[in-house]
Amino acid sequence: MKSLKKQRRIQVIIVAAIALALSTALIGYAMRDGINFFRSPSQVVAEPPTASEVFRIGGLVEEGTLVRGQSETVTFSVTDGGASVPVAYTGVLPDLFEEGQGMVGTGKYVNGTFVATEILAKHDETYMPKEVVDALKEQGVYQDPNETDS
Repeated sequence: MKSLKKQRRIQVIIVAAIALALSTALIGYAMRDGINFFRSPSQVVAEPPTASEVFRIGGLVEEGTLVRGQSETVTFSVTDGGASVPVAYTGVLPDLFEEGQGMVGTGKYVNGTFVATEILAKHDETYMPKEVVDALKEQGVYQDPNETDS
């Protein structure tokens, strides 16, 4: 009788382990398209990603590069102070999007140009995404607006 209980307990543990492994695999498979890694322009230039990889890029919109064409396509360059990456975006830009301001874009790097599917701009005069701040600090370009010189 004890042997039967022990055997059932082992079977339940094995079924639970298989169910846990299967659910973990399904969750990982479902999330594969939803995970976008952040890269700075310097990282993109140093190690260009494949044309099929979707990722996020962020930095400052380089002065003098914003070109609004006749169509909905807008081109500009994003920089972190160390490197610049040309960006092409088709769509309506956020209201606060302008040269010299922080931005984060999601898209693919195709033939030397970042083709963005989404552009986010900072929402007020002090906000900048953490990834962008970190990338700018690495290049020695970023200065915290909250710091005051004494």
